[in-house]
Amino acid sequence: MNTRYVLTLCTALVIGGVLIAGSALAVSKADEKTPINDTWMTAKTKIALFADARIKGSEINVETSHGLVIIRGKVDSDEAKQAAEGIAKGIDGVKTVKNELQVVAPAKREAIDDKDASITTRVNAQIAKDSNLKDAGVHAQTNAGVVSLSGEVSSLMTSAQASWTAWQVPGVKSVRNDLTVKEKA
Repeated sequence: MNTRYVLTLCTALVIGGVLIAGSALAVSKADEKTPINDTWMTAKTKIALFADARIKGSEINVETSHGLVIIRGKVDSDEAKQAAEGIAKGIDGVKTVKNELQVVAPAKREAIDDKDASITTRVNAQIAKDSNLKDAGVHAQTNAGVVSLSGEVSSLMTSAQASWTAWQVPGVKSVRNDLTVKEKA
């Protein structure tokens, strides 16, 4: 029984070592030859925000499209909002940062989060009911009553219809339309 345990432990250590070495090699090669893509920038930004003590990075959502990083969520202070923007701007490959963070006092956050979750659920339900929008790739997210729409749609009319649909949901204070229109080939 001890021999099996020792062999299992040694195997796990060898596999772990190989994974760590492979990851380190991949990172060094990515720095040299691999172009930086949006997924990489999103992940790197999330990690940097999470690691910074000035902000609570786990409460910040990050989206990246062609080097444009959009940060959304709630922070405790203006200083935290500016720090988050600075961190995002410092990531390799980031061209611009759109800071949609909202400053919300911690005491009010729980009530606002509950309302935001309800609004997001209702907006997504309305989008799903609409035959033109349900398969359009529209994603809604709410911060302090402000609904942000993201994704890629087929036409400007679909984008406008998504905004109108979100506006009709009770509790929505405003709508930010960050939808992009697919270019026709």
